[in-house]
Amino acid sequence: MNQFQSLTSPQELLKNARRIEIATRAIVNNVFSGAYHSVFKGQGMEFTDLRPYQRGDDIRTIDWNITARTGSLHVRRYREERERTMMLVVDRSASMAFGSRMQSKAELAAELSALLAFSAITNNDRVGLLLFSNRCEKVVPPRKGRKHALRIITEVLAQGPAVRGTDLNCALEFLARVIRRHSIVFLISDFFSSNFTAALNIAKRKHDCVALVLNDEREYRLPPLGWISVTDSETGLDMEVNTRNKRDREEYTTLIQARARARLNYFASQKVDAVDLFTGKSYVWPLINFFQSRRQRQRG
Repeated sequence: MNQFQSLTSPQELLKNARRIEIATRAIVNNVFSGAYHSVFKGQGMEFTDLRPYQRGDDIRTIDWNITARTGSLHVRRYREERERTMMLVVDRSASMAFGSRMQSKAELAAELSALLAFSAITNNDRVGLLLFSNRCEKVVPPRKGRKHALRIITEVLAQGPAVRGTDLNCALEFLARVIRRHSIVFLISDFFSSNFTAALNIAKRKHDCVALVLNDEREYRLPPLGWISVTDSETGLDMEVNTRNKRDREEYTTLIQARARARLNYFASQKVDAVDLFTGKSYVWPLINFFQSRRQRQRG
């Protein structure tokens, strides 16, 4: 049984939320807080105060006089670095329960949600949550603070899909209609959805959208097990597949890889940043590379 299906009591959910907090806190403090700050914060002209340097900060904001006086790096803060709003838009459709490396896509989504939520609150930003399948399942309005971040993680862990299927349109249309303040939007999904271009265009005009694309290696390669029964978790369709045929397995892999490339090319054509992430593998370096490449584009 999937871990998410077995968690029922509030005590279990909170315990697992705190476990994820512990697992991601060190990464937030050592790497992502500064990177998030430098990528998503604007720099204004009016100086407000100083704070200790965090890894990922723009070195151009270092105050060398204070650094020499105190013996530790400090950066200058400006008036335009006011609070921002982050919205986590998390897919909870049936396909997110899949995982072949001791971690489901839903569990990976929970860790990513924790990482991003704590990065936001560490920078005194607000963070909210929208869970969706083929409809909007639950909304947690944006707020600040550790207690609120734990609630968001708990909701991601607890909320199961009410129905099969994925419809990103409902989530994007909700963002455009309800979330009026410009927000940083992380779309966390395997993107087994189609025809959401119009809704994405409306959402990205109002918000800064980033797609975190969740994958599992078993979706790319079929093991040579002979005839197996396969169920499409999104549609419920059952089928029999002969995986012993090497040519069929290779054609399947080629098809899936082509779809993955097309998906990333699609986001690039829409000028939406996208990051491919895999269950059972570290997400740290792919996200660091994302922050670094985005920061370089901003400087260019």
